[in-house]
Amino acid sequence: MSFSVRQQMIFWGVLLLSAVILLAYLGNILLPFIAGAALAYLLDPLADRLQNFGFSRIWAVILISAIFVLLFAPIAVFIFINLVDQLTKLVIAAPAISERLTTVINGTLPSKFSESFNLDETNLPLSEFLNSTIIVLMSSIVKSFSSLVSIAGLVLITPIVAIYLLIDWDRLTGKINALLPLDHADTIRNLSREVHEVISGFIRGMGSVCCILGAYYAISLMILGLDFGLIIGVFAGLLTFIPYLGAILGGVLAIGLSLVQFWGEWNTILFVIGVFAVGQIVEGNFLTPRLVGGSVGLHPVALLLALSIFGSLFGLIGMLVAVPIAASIGVLLKFLINQYLKSQVYLGKSK
Repeated sequence: MSFSVRQQMIFWGVLLLSAVILLAYLGNILLPFIAGAALAYLLDPLADRLQNFGFSRIWAVILISAIFVLLFAPIAVFIFINLVDQLTKLVIAAPAISERLTTVINGTLPSKFSESFNLDETNLPLSEFLNSTIIVLMSSIVKSFSSLVSIAGLVLITPIVAIYLLIDWDRLTGKINALLPLDHADTIRNLSREVHEVISGFIRGMGSVCCILGAYYAISLMILGLDFGLIIGVFAGLLTFIPYLGAILGGVLAIGLSLVQFWGEWNTILFVIGVFAVGQIVEGNFLTPRLVGGSVGLHPVALLLALSIFGSLFGLIGMLVAVPIAASIGVLLKFLINQYLKSQVYLGKSK
């Protein structure tokens, strides 16, 4: 029994619609399973290499799990404890920071500066603006880390899912490969290979960029003595995968806090500004071109659009699937364009 083109389009359309409905209604339930599948996908090349060295699949997975537990668990616990501690202090200190900013604006600014810019008439709205800005920034950080804390329980489920999938990864992918439509199997495999290259290249590259910048921001701000430097640095680093957002939010927050903490110490404040300026220069001219590269094929605007759409529709689960879906759409569009350029519609009847 063969399907016509129309029937195939209906079949794939229904399949896509079903996936969207599942994400919309079961997103929170599916989160640990999608996260586990993503983790297994990332670790599969390492497991394959260990198998090439003579390890069985199960022992390769056990070794990978042991390495992660021994190396990353203590680091994660240490960072998590310090982040929670600094976040708690930041929330408690927020009213005092707001009051200090108001005092600086209303009473500390030099009189000549105030007269030049008519701050006697405008300081109240400016104070209210800064107060509201601080409240928005504080609430954003609290919500972000509250979300992380709320899904902390998933950390127990995600590794279990990842381990089981990693053990059976080759067998599962083999079964999926066997189910591909015979007429289109080669095309689907080629497209899947391209999608894999884009996704793996992007995740490896941007993951490295986020870690490097997060460590750079956190260490630099802590060396300068900025309160809550660790939490601001990690926050800015995590958001680096969204173009410019990490540097903008982290920079605004760090500069605002430095004005409160180091008012009058202009060199220190300039150093804080310089930390984010240097970070952006290094990220834009060295890290991203070298670690991510133009071959990945995910334009910053396309990435930002995908993250915005899927994040708005499906929340955190949407953010997780945004990059692979955007990569898949990009590869599919390139394929369709190539097919169009070979078609009679483009070449004309004379060709």
